Amino acid sequence: MDAGKERTDEAEGLRLVRAFLSLPPDKRAEVIAFVEELARAHAQPGEGEGTSPT
Repeated sequence: MDAGKERTDEAEGLRLVRAFLSLPPDKRAEVIAFVEELARAHAQPGEGEGTSPT
């Protein structure tokens, strides 16, 4: 990854953090719950994984 792309990613991350911090506490809680749900779903093995279609 080149330095320009890294700076762009870093700036985008900072914008997201700033937007998150500007939310009221109840909306922040919703965002946290949503992200935790996504993380749990991503961490679980997919249903039907390892089976061959017939």
